[in-house]
Amino acid sequence: MRSLPPGANALVYDSRSADRTAQVAASCGARVVGADWKGFAIARAAAAALVTTTWTFMLDADERLTQAGCAELLACDPSADTMAYSIARKNFFCGRWIRGAGWWPDRLVRLFRTGAARIAAPSGSIEDAVHERWEVEGKVAQLSEPIDHYSYPGIKTYRSKFARYTALEAESLKGRVTLAALAAAGLMMPLRAAWLLIGRGGMLDGWRGAYVSIGSACYPAVAKWKAWRS
Repeated sequence: MRSLPPGANALVYDSRSADRTAQVAASCGARVVGADWKGFAIARAAAAALVTTTWTFMLDADERLTQAGCAELLACDPSADTMAYSIARKNFFCGRWIRGAGWWPDRLVRLFRTGAARIAAPSGSIEDAVHERWEVEGKVAQLSEPIDHYSYPGIKTYRSKFARYTALEAESLKGRVTLAALAAAGLMMPLRAAWLLIGRGGMLDGWRGAYVSIGSACYPAVAKWKAWRS
């Protein structure tokens, strides 16, 4: 929150966290709203519904704006037909920015006219959505300054999130994965790994790039396997 522009009207949507998130956010001048956890997409939609300003900018707890990013936001002068802006993310893994493996530029809609965006879930249902995104009807411009995303400080964090996200995705796939689909996903793993390592430059990021390339390649098959066996 401290990376936001000075004087920003901040709203923190806290899903009953067990740490001091709510207290720290309140001490920084944010409006804090607490709610039970019902899923990523539902939390995003609920938070957006509480915004009263003309524009909504959404930043996750593990993301940071740079000084240049703050300056760009403050200088933003949208045209009348611009409904939203997409922003690139610099994803960090074990202390390094990963440029390959499909992790860059990871551009997402994060700034939009309040009320103009809706959550789009790959599964079609926001109740069990993973990797949800904001979508708008109309012009989407691009901001040039990226967000710093510190999602994976270490391998343990990566493995924990991998297990959690594949389990959530398996819930959305339950009853819809056949043995043939599972076999096809397994056969795609080495091809996907090769594409991320070579085609998308994961190997240029050293062992970190190799790790996330292989992890990303395995992800669809693991999610389908969990759905099939449940």
